Amino acid sequence: MRETITIVGGGLAGLTAAIACAEGGAAVVLHEAHHTLGGRARSAATPYVANDGTHVFYADGRPWRWLDERGLVRPCALPRPGHLARARFRRDGRLTGRPPAGLLRMIARRGLRAPVDEDFGSWATRRFGAEAARAAAGLLGVVTYDADPGRLSAAFAWERLLRVTAPRYPAVRYVVGGWGRVIDRMAARARDLGVRIETGSRADRLPEGPVIVATSLDAARGLLGDDSLRGESGRAVLLDLAVRADPGDLFLVSDLDEGGFLENYSLPDPSLAPPGESLVQLEMPMRPGEPKAVALGRLERIADLALPGWRERVTWRRDAVAAGRSGALDLPGRMWRDRPAVQRGDGVWLTGDQVAAPGLLSEVSINSALAAARAVLASRSPSRRAA
Repeated sequence: MRETITIVGGGLAGLTAAIACAEGGAAVVLHEAHHTLGGRARSAATPYVANDGTHVFYADGRPWRWLDERGLVRPCALPRPGHLARARFRRDGRLTGRPPAGLLRMIARRGLRAPVDEDFGSWATRRFGAEAARAAAGLLGVVTYDADPGRLSAAFAWERLLRVTAPRYPAVRYVVGGWGRVIDRMAARARDLGVRIETGSRADRLPEGPVIVATSLDAARGLLGDDSLRGESGRAVLLDLAVRADPGDLFLVSDLDEGGFLENYSLPDPSLAPPGESLVQLEMPMRPGEPKAVALGRLERIADLALPGWRERVTWRRDAVAAGRSGALDLPGRMWRDRPAVQRGDGVWLTGDQVAAPGLLSEVSINSALAAARAVLASRSPSRRAA
């Protein structure tokens, strides 16, 4: 009899861990409290297939390669030159096709190393000037969900800035049909490998045997009885719009003023909206204590610039606040190794986007899940590995 590995949580991290453990020959059971899998990787149902936030995969990372090797992220699309011609920056309240020259000089210094123990704003201002530092912070809003990326560790922010401005841009990939398709394929692969998936199954206490906890830190804190499982994360307002398509609509707006972001996801993937309509997703980091309505008003001003007359063209709309569910933020003096450890001891491992694993946003979930799977497989006794 093989020892069963239990996974608590059926989002991106939990399904990654389940597949990796099953590929290693283990018996696996996965418990998901909700009646559907996916967590924050869920997508809305047709006809408007919106992700839970502004999601893309980055093809220059190991997590993408792991998914792609297993046929889990294709078919996919990427922006065409015509789409990129409809991309703009918001700067000083207006749209422009070019960022400040100082920002371009900054991102050209790709061999530069930023310090862990200094905040990004101070470091970038000293090296490149205040204008470039402010523009870089605005560009980082979409990958930090934070209203002040300048307060973060310079090393943390610099790594992300280099990723999103890589010379081989665009490294982004849009999974045709939305991220929900990835979850469906991952669940199918897990079941094909023999994983038993139980939805609507909430774990109120830690199961017996080896366990991989693939939940938010809030849920893991209660399940493991460990109040230290806390981490810095972002807070942002999200807005999804379906509008009747107009040739004058932009594809993308990166808001260098306030860190907001707009992207027309149905341009690279028309399947996300009905014919003649566009699906647009927007994000705006929220300031400390800022009410949702105020942040939403700031976000709608970006829509005013990118989608002229959009209010008269709306066919579907939803909004939400993402708080503490947008990945880890490392403050000065800290790096990813200082976050809650994957290895918890006593046969327990922890995964997710706020734990001690490298990567950008959801990549942390996949990398931590793969690390947990390797560790739990290696921890089994020789007799059990041979069974």
